[in-house]
Amino acid sequence: MKLVYQALLNVYSEMEAKVAKEGRSYAIDYAKESMKKIMKAYLDEAKWRQEDYVPLIEEYMQVALISSGYPMLITNSYVGMGEVATKEAFHWISNNPKILKASTTICRLMDDISSHEFEQTRDHVASSVECYMKQYGVSREETVKLFREDVANAWKDINEGFMKPAIFPMPILTVVLNFVRVIDFLYKDGDNYTNSHSLKAHIELLLVDPVIL
Repeated sequence: MKLVYQALLNVYSEMEAKVAKEGRSYAIDYAKESMKKIMKAYLDEAKWRQEDYVPLIEEYMQVALISSGYPMLITNSYVGMGEVATKEAFHWISNNPKILKASTTICRLMDDISSHEFEQTRDHVASSVECYMKQYGVSREETVKLFREDVANAWKDINEGFMKPAIFPMPILTVVLNFVRVIDFLYKDGDNYTNSHSLKAHIELLLVDPVIL
């Protein structure tokens, strides 16, 4: 763990040296804070697993939306975007705006729905599916149906974020959208993240046989 920690410090030191020249040292402060949050979420989940604890769905989602990685990844993406990613943009995303919550909800629920059966074959922290089933005494099918409705509603929140007059430039919002597009692609037809061989044809189309414009 010390090696991983030191490697992270080195990465942020390199990033800080670059953004300092742009007068944007604040970007690294927000990036580091987002990393601290995800590390704490990982520790919470590790404790749950160690204790065989199945939290209430509300408690689970509070931690799992952070451990999805999206808040950290989006914040760190802003670091490399130059002047368009202002201090105000970092402050906005760090306060979990509606569009970010919708993005992380889609990520977490689609991931948990698709990977639930596979995770039953190994030691793993309880997912949202298990938490909801245990809390409300319902079947997996009922739980998945409800979660798919939640995903659909979260997409509406994302659309709303783009339809309203934007406080920030479109590239700031588009980063959030693009991360959701990735998760939708990976999980809409199953767990293509775990079964990565299923992505081979798509990768070939993108990198080996691209469309010539």
